[in-house]
Parts: sequence; C-alpha cells; structure tokens
Amino acid sequence: MRVPLPWLLEYCAPALDVRAIEERLTMTGTKVEAVLRQGVASAEGFVVGRVLSAERHPDADRLKVCTVDTGAAEPATIVCGAPNVDAGQTVAVAKPGAVLPDGTELSRRKLRGVVSDGMILSEDELALTAGERAPGILVLDGQMLDAELAPGAPLAELLPIATDVLELEITPNRPDCLGVYGVARELHAATGAPLSEPPWAADPGSEGDLAAARVVVECPDLCPRFTARVFEGVTIGPSPLWLRARLAAAGQRSINNVVDITNYVMLLTGQPLHAFDLDRVAGAGLVVRRAGEGEEVQTLDGQTRSLDGEMVVIDDAGGPTSIAGVMGGARSEVEPGTTRVLMEVATWSGPNIHRTSWALGLRSEASGRFEKGLQPEQCMHAQAVAARLMVELCGATLLPGTIDVGGAAGERQVIRLRQERVGSLLGLQVPRERQAEILRALDFGTKDAGDDGGGSAGLDVSVPPLRRQDVTREVDLIEEVARIEGLEQLPATLPARRGAAGRLTHPQRVRRAAEDALAGRGLREIVGWSFTEPSLLDRLQLPADHDMRAVVAIENPLSDGQSIMRPTLLGSLLDAARHNVARNGPDVAIFESGTIYRALPPGDAGPLGTHTHEHHALAALLHGRLAAGSWRDGGEQGADFFTAKALLESLLGRLHVPFTVERASWPFLHPGRGATVHADAHLLGFIGEVHPRVCESWDLGRTAVFAVDLGKAAVAAPEVRAFAPFGAFPPLRQDIAVTLPDGVPAADVLALVREAGGPELEDVRIFDIYTGEQVGEGRRSLALALQFRAHDRTLTDEDVTPRRERIVGALATIGGELRA
Repeated sequence: MRVPLPWLLEYCAPALDVRAIEERLTMTGTKVEAVLRQGVASAEGFVVGRVLSAERHPDADRLKVCTVDTGAAEPATIVCGAPNVDAGQTVAVAKPGAVLPDGTELSRRKLRGVVSDGMILSEDELALTAGERAPGILVLDGQMLDAELAPGAPLAELLPIATDVLELEITPNRPDCLGVYGVARELHAATGAPLSEPPWAADPGSEGDLAAARVVVECPDLCPRFTARVFEGVTIGPSPLWLRARLAAAGQRSINNVVDITNYVMLLTGQPLHAFDLDRVAGAGLVVRRAGEGEEVQTLDGQTRSLDGEMVVIDDAGGPTSIAGVMGGARSEVEPGTTRVLMEVATWSGPNIHRTSWALGLRSEASGRFEKGLQPEQCMHAQAVAARLMVELCGATLLPGTIDVGGAAGERQVIRLRQERVGSLLGLQVPRERQAEILRALDFGTKDAGDDGGGSAGLDVSVPPLRRQDVTREVDLIEEVARIEGLEQLPATLPARRGAAGRLTHPQRVRRAAEDALAGRGLREIVGWSFTEPSLLDRLQLPADHDMRAVVAIENPLSDGQSIMRPTLLGSLLDAARHNVARNGPDVAIFESGTIYRALPPGDAGPLGTHTHEHHALAALLHGRLAAGSWRDGGEQGADFFTAKALLESLLGRLHVPFTVERASWPFLHPGRGATVHADAHLLGFIGEVHPRVCESWDLGRTAVFAVDLGKAAVAAPEVRAFAPFGAFPPLRQDIAVTLPDGVPAADVLALVREAGGPELEDVRIFDIYTGEQVGEGRRSLALALQFRAHDRTLTDEDVTPRRERIVGALATIGGELRA
C-alpha cells in the first residue's frame, strides 16, 4: 500500500525525517518496503509564473511565444506548444536548470529560432496525475489552491510536486492499517506525536428512514452490514488538483469527482465504497443475494463474468448490477450525466470475497481489503467522510436519512492484562502506566483491574472494533505492548529446556551425512522446484504403466509448467545440467536432496490419511570431465556408469549401508548401462547412464546419474556403529586368476568368494581383467586379490590353502576354471 507522507503527516506529524519515520514504523511491525519519490527529485527551479502575453510563433503554427513574469527583474521568454496557453493565466514554470520527474534537465534552447528560457508545465509533466496525458498546461487558480499566487513563489509551497511516498507491507491480520488514518494511529503510538481526531468525527448525514431508495439483504451471513445514502444535484466533473495529486501519489488514476471521492475515502479509512447512479438503478431498490448458478454480470472493466451459487451479487429490478465486494457493474455506473448518486458502503464476509475473487480471477482494491476481514463499524466511517466530500466537491445535496441494514454495533471484548504475565513473557518489566499509555494510543480502552491481594492485578482492556479479529487473548495484548515499547529492548534469553534432548533424529543424521559425503567429493548441491510439467514424463520415455506416471496433480497450479508434483529428481538435475552446458560449463557434477511425490492407488491412504506417498530422495548427475587431463594420466576421464557407481559406493559406505547392484532396464537409462540398487532386499534406487534420446531432449552428451531413497537408506543404516579394533597380526595375501563365461557378473563372483572364504577372508577385490585367445572365445579372466587375516595368530600358507581350495571349488559351480 502506498501512503503519501504529507497525507500521513496531516494526522500525525512527529518531528522526524522520512528515514526515521520509516525505521520507527518498521520496528513496530508496519514494515516500510521502500520510500518512493512522486514528482520531481528537487523543487529547485519550479516557480509560479504569470503569462503577460502569448503571441503566435513566427515560424510554427502550433507554437506560441509567451512572455512570462517569473518574479525575476526581467520577464522570461518561453516557447509553449499547449493549445490552452493565453495571456493573463497563472501557470507553473520550470526554469533552466530544473530537473523534470523523468530526469530531463532543462536548459535555454532555441525552438524554431526563438530562445526559450524554461517551460510552462502541464499536470503530467509535474507527475500530478497517475500516467494520464494532460491536454494542455496547468492553469493555477487561487481559489482552487486557497493561496496567493505571486509570480516567482516556489511552486512546492502550493502544489505537491515533490512528495515522499511510503510503500507499506500490511500483514493480513491488520486491515485497520489499510487506511491512511490507521497508519497515522500506528505512527502516533510508535512516536508519541499527537494524533488528530478521526476524519469521520463530524458526520453531515443523519440517521432515520430514507425514502428515495430501499435495500433488502437476503444473505446476512455474507453481508453483516449494508449502508446507503442518497445525494441529489450532483455535478460530475474533474476533481480538484489537490485530490488528483493525492490519488496519483497513492497510485490511483483520476476518473471524475464522484469516483475519485470513493477511492480517496477508501485510501483514508480502509473501507471500500461504491457509487451507483440512482436513476439507472431499476426500481430504485437494491437486493443483496446469492448469485444463481451460471448467472452473468457485466463488470466495470467491460467483461461479462459467469457466477456460481456461492458468490454474492447486488441486483435491482433489472437483474444483477455488481459483484459484491469485488467490482461494480457497468449498468449502474456513474457517468457524465449523473445527477443522483446512491453511495453504498457495506461489510462482506472476507472468506467469501477471497473465494469469489480467486474463482473469477478478478482482484481489485476493494476485494483485497474485504478478504482480510473489515468490521461493520467502518461503514459509517466511510459514509461520514464521503458525505462531506460529495457536498464540498460535487455541489450535491445530501438527503436526510441513512439506510442501515444489520447496523447493530458489536460488543467490545474485555481482556485482563496481568502485570506479572507481561514480565514473565517478555523478560522485561514494563510499568503498568506505560502499558496503559501504549494501549490507549492504539485505541484500546483501559482501566485498572481489581486488587488480587498483592497490589494491582493489571489492566482490564477493551478491544476496539477494528482489532476485533486480531486481538482475542492476553498474549495478543502483550504483543502490542512489546512491539511499541521496542522489541529491540527485550533481553535475549534461552527458553527453558524441560528435558529436551536437542539432537537430530536418525533419518536427519543420515540425510546430512549423505549430503556431506557428496559435497566432500566435489559435487555442488542444487535446489529445484517441487512442481514440474506433465511433459517431463514423456521426455523421460516413461511407459503408460510405469509407477512414476502416478503423479500428484495440483488443483490450482501457477502455470501449466508447474501443474504436477515431481515424481523424480531427474528433471531438475537435467534442467540444471542443460543450463550450465548451454553457458559454456560442460563439466557438471551436481546433486539434489529433496522430496518426491507419487499418487497412491485408489483405496490406499498415506500416513496422514492422504492419497499421496512422498519420500526424501537423493540424486546425483555427472556430465563431462571429472578432472582435467595432465601429463601423469595422459588423458581426461569422463563421466560414465563406473564413475557414478564409485560415487554411490562412497556415499553408501559413508552411511555403512550394505548394498548390491543388479543389472536392470529403466526407460530413461541407456540399455545395458542401467542397474537397480538394493539394500537388505529392498529397492533403494537406480544407477546408470542416461538414455541417449533423453540426453538429446535436454541437449546433453553422455550423462551418468543415480538416485536413492534416503528413507530406506536410513532404515538400512545402523544408528550406532561399534568400533572394531585393528588386527594385531599381519594379513596374508594370495592372488588367483580364474576364467569365467562372459555372462557371469563380477558382483556374483565376489559374493561367492566372500561366502566360501569364511571369516578369515578379510577382503577380496578384482585388480585385472583379461580377454583373448589364451582364455578362449566367450570367456574372460579375472585376477582376484585375496586377503586373509586371523585375530589370534599369524596365518601361514598351510592355514590358507584349504580356504583357497574352497574358493576355487565354489567358482567351479559357475563355470570358473583356475588359470595356471
């Protein structure tokens, strides 16, 4: 919300500069996002001028050469192209050296051979309007400005040509601050500066029946209060300059005096209101009701919108005229010929307005306020201010009486604020008198509470109507005291532990260890969106029956590209790799740790009763070189299946998770270069090189990936790992070479050797592979390094020979033959 500082200072003017005001408001909870400048950066060089003469330019039909009194010793000659400039006018002048709002610095210059000493300005050239193009120059009127217009007088003393504007972020629980006066009350409480009386204190209207119109509310649950007043003899025209300038500074466009009054009052009080042309209201009566299914209404933006039965409309004898609380209708809008105006100010159900606005895709200044929960008492605040302005600016006559449906005032809640409770929660003793001062500044009523035997019990605080939904408990009052007294003054204390262990859970420790293991290996972590696009499933070549196709659809997606929850981390990893490769970063080693989502079959329910299964996954991607080549290795090692497998082994070894890798086919992995990862017979994830067609879809070359379910890894990982002492006796190593059929996986060979070798076989690994004529076609030779160790003695060859023979015999069962 934009609040022009001069407007704010009319109601509360502390002796502070704009930056100090910004800091004080922000520190008390009304955050100032930015301080903007409306108009010129400096008022220097902008003065009042009087046109002494305006003659046609000798060389240009559309230009005039004006002689202008600017208060200097000699009149200035200014060339002007405005059609309405004429002798005798009092105008706004920018002298040479003045800087316009768009940054243009004026100088003496020739226009068609005549030297111009400045510029006669229009409203938009002074940024007094919100983007509208002015048809001519601004002609100043002494009565309009209520000031003397002496030539040479600084223009800033008459017009808001240089205005600071506070851009505020108002939290949803503070709709009372959606008006200038509400912010002024906050500034009053934060600084102690005097607060002027409310602008609605004097109401020119009256209560009683209003014969000129009638109102029926059929859904009081959605419209707690509806008020209306009628004005006759209304003259529609442009608003005075001060009003147009104030609306422009607040980001509002000027329409005409009646519409501008409704916008001005809304900005001042926070309460939206709407003006109907009473002569265009069929039957001179309004009915507030729920809309019919499929009922249509044409709104002020010219669009015809279809409604449903949960929305509220205001209609007359001719049908719906507006969507309640969101936007008025075109059929009864105020137009240049309007002479009778019905001013409507109502309170609407905030959740209903929010639903209506969202369902129609239509947000307005009014709906943004109503959906935060305005109070019925605000209706008459807006009516009082609007009535005064309609009389003053439109020459209107206010008819006696006010339609007020549901206007009973609600009771003010009284909350006990205990002195000792304030001190115990804040850790700071705030005197009771200071508490009362703060609360009264915020419009709360206070009186001393009864004695509980130990002195004053504190305060009995009555909550103002505009804070009814926000302040409901004692702790809410303590928050009000704390934020105004100064949160920065509260001491820093640790909360009571009460036996809290303060340690991570086992799955959390596993997750951190896994992420640290990959980061320690030089991979960089990325964070992708949890949302993705449905086309990802086709790009990964997933068949129709694949379990990753069971996606969770989003009911209200931000876009088509973010309409489902991601079923895998591969999409964001491939996106990140493509982004880097396209920007001359071909060597990519990245990982992501995040949640993936799958829809459960009908009838199944997740742990929270939902039909969605989600788990935390960890995935890594390698592309390009792993390290630059050097004179030592003579080449560059690229990412492939085996580098990904080595990385996975390092990761699961860090977690102490025993695992196996088995060849398997995955749609998005290269045929013959993909595998599944198992732990304790449970599927842990997959590993392999990405299918070439999938790589082509992301404009990538050879890419290796793996992914594991960290939840299952945490189940397989031991929570406590006991220390095993190093052996006191030396190991005994023996090497054997065995020929095997090509189809026997090396992992099966190692598993068989470990089982046959017994407990003394400490380690086995493959250190060489040979294929050729000496082993025969269809066979290969594996060289195995066997390491034996006993914990009670030094092993000899005689001790190891039986174990070695058992190993050779076991290998024979899978076609293995010992090479000489």
